Amino acid sequence: MSYETIHISTHGEGFYSITDDVRKVLNDLVQRTEIASPSGILHLFVGHTSCAMLLSEDYDPSAKKDLESFLKHLAPRNLPFIQHTLEGEDDSPSHMKSALLHQNLACIVEGGELLLGTWQGIFLAEFRDASHRRKVLVKFSPDSW
Repeated sequence: MSYETIHISTHGEGFYSITDDVRKVLNDLVQRTEIASPSGILHLFVGHTSCAMLLSEDYDPSAKKDLESFLKHLAPRNLPFIQHTLEGEDDSPSHMKSALLHQNLACIVEGGELLLGTWQGIFLAEFRDASHRRKVLVKFSPDSW
């Protein structure tokens, strides 16, 4: 298998830090390359339409709360034109928020290490009220074999 899967259990809407999980999987994938100090790109993909992934500040919790509030402001549940409520009132707004962010990320790996900014972390953003088990696919593409 050329990728690994991270399973994230969510407990309702919110941002879930997955940076440590990603680093662990990267270490496993790097070991498989048998390259002493590999560099390349780490690809992350979540195959769901009501959650997303993002890089954001992972130091001050208030930054995360501000971003959550901002997204709720952009896609509230009470928009008069919403029709897609098959799975509940959070259904369509969860898709809207997901569309504003990404289902995939690409991060630079240098010398086997994930290069993130000083305060950056990798998050899974869950936009549904109910608990879910989300799958994040992780693939490392080294510069050379």
